[in-house]
Amino acid sequence: MTTLQVRNPRTGLTDFRFETDDASAVASLARRLRKAQTEWAARPIMKRCETLQRWADAIAARQPELTDALARDTGRYLLAGAEVGLTLGRIAHWSRLAPQMLASAPEGRSSTVESVRYVLQRVPYALVGAVSPWNFPLTLALIDAIPALLAGCAVLLKPSEVTPRFVEPLRDSLRDVPELAAVLGIVMGGPETGIALIDNVDAVCFTGSVATGRRVGEQAAYRLIPAFLELGGKDPAIVTAEADLERATDAILRSAAGATGQACQSIERIYVDVSIHDRFVALLVEKARAVRLNYPDIHSGHIGPLIYAGQAATLREQLEDARRRGARIHCGGEIEELGGGLWCRPTVMTGVSHEMLVMQQESFGPLLPVMPFADTDEAVRLANDSVFGLSAAVFSRDEPAAMGIAARLNAGAVNINDGSLTSLVYDVEKQSFGVSGVGLSRMGPTGLLRFCRTRAVLIQEAAPTSLLAMDEAFASTKPAAADRT
Repeated sequence: MTTLQVRNPRTGLTDFRFETDDASAVASLARRLRKAQTEWAARPIMKRCETLQRWADAIAARQPELTDALARDTGRYLLAGAEVGLTLGRIAHWSRLAPQMLASAPEGRSSTVESVRYVLQRVPYALVGAVSPWNFPLTLALIDAIPALLAGCAVLLKPSEVTPRFVEPLRDSLRDVPELAAVLGIVMGGPETGIALIDNVDAVCFTGSVATGRRVGEQAAYRLIPAFLELGGKDPAIVTAEADLERATDAILRSAAGATGQACQSIERIYVDVSIHDRFVALLVEKARAVRLNYPDIHSGHIGPLIYAGQAATLREQLEDARRRGARIHCGGEIEELGGGLWCRPTVMTGVSHEMLVMQQESFGPLLPVMPFADTDEAVRLANDSVFGLSAAVFSRDEPAAMGIAARLNAGAVNINDGSLTSLVYDVEKQSFGVSGVGLSRMGPTGLLRFCRTRAVLIQEAAPTSLLAMDEAFASTKPAAADRT
């Protein structure tokens, strides 16, 4: 066991410490969770729903404490409160849908052996592991845990070591619901704790970077367990000549700079029809310059600090590379240190190319590079020139034309006349393309059903075939298959 120190994103100071869980502690907790899962899975689905609703009440009762802890973790207050509200909404959403999804066992008759009737049973994984990131600590810690619990699984969660302050009030809420606390465990630590978690679970959900996702996938593959990986993005937006520029600039700026760009579904590349390019850039710059940092008062302004200092280094490298290669910075363009925190204003840039890091690598910050295109084919080619394929956006007053462009994009979700809608619309299934993810969708019905395996119970209604039917002498009296006409 070691002690990890935690940086405050607003002050830059170390103001929080916690003890990590080593491999033996993770294994011990995993055994306890497995033992309790048998009884949890045997409960009727309505009882599991009622238990999670009581947990929602306990979370709501601690909303001020959770919001304050999340605000210290992330340096922002409005979104901290929104995380708590979204979590309560997800519990209500899945509790409403789960009974219908899990209550009935599909059954039928085989079309290949007509005397066999079948019943399909959904069997939950005993223990699901969830490893979550730092950008939305509560939301992404529970986005997979909630449906997994309702499916009948126990869950072992490891939040990011960058944003751990919210864990204690979350644990307090669990103490009010002992039967849920028995099947939802939390371990704390860095990469070593995450490795130990994967070694002790039956399926793993990971949200984070592509590099770490590869390592998680490799470890899961070695153990032959499923891995549901939600990884990075480099989302493109295509703005056609028919677009409403007011709507397009509003949506793109909010998507790219909201949460200071620290969201995987943020728009990070903007392609604009050459005929409207200059007007679009002028309007986007005007709106970007009006965005205020919420410094020094956390309750004032539009965007918070960069949560993770390492991400500031990535943004700085991308900005320096873009300048060196000839990009023009219209606004922003610096990593500012204010009060010890690291800040980045919305940064609109033109004169960019796909040779630049800002057009290749995930930024995870409020950088808005804009490129012109001559026609739709070029726009689609540029948008698809990426290893990522999380989501995309198309802006046009001509919906059929926008739908035609959407059909050609290598992305798991395409927003028409908006951006980042998958952060709110989580009842519609979508999957990630490219290196942006692997596995069944966490959205839509598969968000719950992926935590269940399917067991087929086959009922033979006729007399079973005797071994005597396998007599070669009997078979030799039949014409060969090739001789039958």
